[in-house]
Amino acid sequence: MNKSELIEAIAQEAEISKAAAAKALDGMTNAVTKALKKGDTVTLVGFGTFYVGERAERKGRNPKTGEPLTIAAAKTPKFRAGKALKDAL
Repeated sequence: MNKSELIEAIAQEAEISKAAAAKALDGMTNAVTKALKKGDTVTLVGFGTFYVGERAERKGRNPKTGEPLTIAAAKTPKFRAGKALKDAL
């Protein structure tokens, strides 16, 4: 399912226009992004939790030359599914 299909599904489920569903979806993704940038977690009870994970600095190799290099530490967005979502699958 891509974004336009998700917007259509939201519009049908909530019985609203596609434009309103698109604004709602964009608002939700923007709010989650802003919260994660601040280091907060976003918990949707029954669905899951969005949080920021930290990846430590590590050693790697350039696949083209085989030369060793250091891969910098990074923060990554992560999602942990809630019980209701797991049970639904």
